[in-house]
Amino acid sequence: MSPTPIVQTYDTWGVSGNATIALDSKTTSSMPVATRIAGRPTKKVSYHHNPLAENHHFGSSHPMKPWRLTLTNQLVLGYGLQDYMDCYATRAATEDELREFHTDDYLEFLQRVTPENADSFAQQMPKFNFGDDCPVFTGIWDFCTLYSGASLDAAKKLLNGQSDIAINWSGGLHHAKKSEASGFCYINDIVLAILQLLRHHPRVLYIDIDVHHGDGVEQAFFSTDRVMTLSFHKYDKDNFFPGTGNWDDIGGGAGKHYSLNVPLRDGIDDENYVSLFKSIVEPVIETYRPASIVLQCGADSLGADRLGCFNLNIRAHGACVEFVKSFGLPLLLVGGGGYTPRNVSRLWCYETSIATDTEVGTELPPQLGDPFREYFAPEYVLHPKLGTDGRYENKNSRKYLETVRQRIMEQLRYLGGAPGVQMQEVPPDLLGCQSELENPLKEDMKA
Repeated sequence: MSPTPIVQTYDTWGVSGNATIALDSKTTSSMPVATRIAGRPTKKVSYHHNPLAENHHFGSSHPMKPWRLTLTNQLVLGYGLQDYMDCYATRAATEDELREFHTDDYLEFLQRVTPENADSFAQQMPKFNFGDDCPVFTGIWDFCTLYSGASLDAAKKLLNGQSDIAINWSGGLHHAKKSEASGFCYINDIVLAILQLLRHHPRVLYIDIDVHHGDGVEQAFFSTDRVMTLSFHKYDKDNFFPGTGNWDDIGGGAGKHYSLNVPLRDGIDDENYVSLFKSIVEPVIETYRPASIVLQCGADSLGADRLGCFNLNIRAHGACVEFVKSFGLPLLLVGGGGYTPRNVSRLWCYETSIATDTEVGTELPPQLGDPFREYFAPEYVLHPKLGTDGRYENKNSRKYLETVRQRIMEQLRYLGGAPGVQMQEVPPDLLGCQSELENPLKEDMKA
């Protein structure tokens, strides 16, 4: 079933089923704040979201807050960015679609468990890695199918040429494994979307700029050369989740040297991050020659994030998106981490403007009314100063960063250019052939 295009008002993203939303006569009005940047070729951009995903709650003390999506959408609508892209109220993913990656017993558990009956599943909780990080909450199955359905719909828009860039900020849950939850992630929508892209694209490049290592995606494609994973993240094996993703984590089997990791230390700043990012991404794209790119835009790499430890500002994070976009390949943008909701929404709104080749003002849009405006106090701007208060000392010396870059270049030299791949519907490692490689990984993670 195709997602339904929707026309939005400035003050709501509500839908009823798959009905088309007409503009409310009370809110149709002003010129949008966003303006098209002159001289740039127009990209076809689609925005995929189901507002029901916003209504879920991990728990009052849990750092993951799905209502960050509400703030993001209010900014997008307030700036008028919906006028520059196709907006779709997406459907929920089906169980069969989730089964493309996840196991039957895990999906059955997700469907059946609730806060009310959790005690009866006590023996299964450890098996599927449920606990404080990945709690059982009301509507957990619905939440998983909604954000996954949005990523699947976005991938299909890229495949059929209706979009050059497709956006799903509710997705990007990169830690989920085939048969277990991990790091606030239950279903790995990124893997599911990449599997869709692989039906027609011989090679897909996955780039991750979350502060945490994109371990779930890397594991899924660990032994195939049809997907290259490239993750920029904080690495500390013993003290920072998930404790994986050092420079020598390079894949295995047919996928050896197709897992690239950029382990960073606390406090990296705008200049060093963007420079390192560009110096690695360009040769990776030139060597691997992907047919499409999936970019995970985790906002916890921003300065002042509740769980992050970098000193990045919104413009620097966005510069990475702009750079990837400049290669002109079909591009899927997904969300991910981000635990200071007001900054998460600022970032993803700004990166939506980058995707649509529009400029938005630094001041918050006048269409953004109460109570949403108060979440952005006291600055009331799109670009507050983040990471400039010395909260984290920059422990990334120029010498260390150059060493990291050189190690990536050495891996690329092993490849000798883009692999010639036999087109298959599903890479062989996802059919259970990589157990010999996965089992040692699981043993290491448990240890």
